[in-house]
Amino acid sequence: MSSIRRPIALAAAVATSAAIAATAFVLPATAAAPASAPASAAQGTRAAIPVVGGTLDWGVLESYRTYVTTIAKGEITVADGAKKTAKGFTFGSATGQYDPATHLVTAAFQGSVTFKSAAHRFEVKLANLRIDTGTKLLVIDVTRDGVLTKDVPFAKVAFAGQSMAGLGTTLTADAAKLLGSDSYKDKAGDPLTAVLEFPPRPTQSPSPSPSTSASTSPSPSQSASSSPSPSASASGSTSASPSPSKPASPTPSASTSSPATGGPQQILSGKLAWGIKESFRTYVVNGGGTVTPADGALANGDSFAFGGGKGTLDTKARKLNATFAGNLRFQYAGHGIDMTFGNVRISAEGAKGTLVLDVKTAAGVKADVPFATLDLSKADYTTKNGVLTLSAVRTALTAEGSAAFANSTTGSMYPVGTRADDVNLTVSVDKGAVLPPAGTGGTGSTGGGGTVGGGLAATGAEIPAGALLGSSAAIVAAGAGAVFVARRRRTAQN
Repeated sequence: MSSIRRPIALAAAVATSAAIAATAFVLPATAAAPASAPASAAQGTRAAIPVVGGTLDWGVLESYRTYVTTIAKGEITVADGAKKTAKGFTFGSATGQYDPATHLVTAAFQGSVTFKSAAHRFEVKLANLRIDTGTKLLVIDVTRDGVLTKDVPFAKVAFAGQSMAGLGTTLTADAAKLLGSDSYKDKAGDPLTAVLEFPPRPTQSPSPSPSTSASTSPSPSQSASSSPSPSASASGSTSASPSPSKPASPTPSASTSSPATGGPQQILSGKLAWGIKESFRTYVVNGGGTVTPADGALANGDSFAFGGGKGTLDTKARKLNATFAGNLRFQYAGHGIDMTFGNVRISAEGAKGTLVLDVKTAAGVKADVPFATLDLSKADYTTKNGVLTLSAVRTALTAEGSAAFANSTTGSMYPVGTRADDVNLTVSVDKGAVLPPAGTGGTGSTGGGGTVGGGLAATGAEIPAGALLGSSAAIVAAGAGAVFVARRRRTAQN
């Protein structure tokens, strides 16, 4: 898949370390440099970095899906690894590469979706979806009524800004023809979210002595003039086996893992990046409503962050109990919505956990609501420099969490098990420990390598890693009471 060699303003780094959401989804900050800016010698000699996994979420066009299943009395099926979701489809097993010299990404995804109607006599199959941040196109192989057309420039994708989550798409004339109606030309398609995974950077050999400091020569990911490394760790650590989900050390010195303690330690400070559920935020704001953080919560990119973390951490027992200050108030007068979520707590043990909070509505306050489950199957409870980081932890609504969005007429818009925004948190147990930025609370994926894409976002998103700590993932100091305004228009069914 070819790419136009021009840098694009995508995002600032791969979200891999704790300070970043997997979701989340950003490309190196240098991708925003003007086309005339020369690449450094280091960039010019660096090899392309392979994409080793990831997903693409896209529904093509909601009105087309509705037409197929209602007016056309047809059916929609998925195959080859694709899955149906509430907002469309998920295609997985991403392959491709990131080019450090041009800051461009190309990726292909497995899976197919078929739209078929016997009544209207058509069958359209979409397969082999590919994205290119240089051409800003989504290219698809399309089979209509048995005739295969390869490499169809199916949709233009708004690759820009600091996110690969909820990107706007526009159907092309080729797409309109193959879907069977010229009216689809230049029509806004469903939002697209990509989450890409990259391999962890090879670790350095351990130093002869644990007390020996790492070289003070910064690695390419630490140099302000170099492109950020797409590795899972931007640390200059000489540790033989650093965890890929840990944040970079803020200094060139070797970061050391804190040994497991014999019991609980007090959490001295902490941050939580989380936005409840991105599609709900979008639904409220697109309807003319507002989402307002207060009492310690702050705007954090497209999402929010909660501070004032306190509680206990037992690294040996792999247990964490932490509370965070702040609340988010959702107001949408047109639909009678006035809800406040606050007093967020995380209770984690081993591979499982629960996010608990209080929900305030006109009917009163429901305290201690077990709102969402946490998937901590890949979590590492080891601290580094006195800091524990858990990145891009997937969440799913419980029965109680689903009920929080219910009304008396249609019930809840989000069934039990619906994915909510990913959780990214950092807590410190040592005096003087410095917390890195808390990332953003979008949808993404956890894993051993870097991640680009979906949330940093859940729905909020990002590419290869170290520089994100000091740039786009930093919490926006909007102040309590700042009103969140969505920058994209997305459907409430995300």
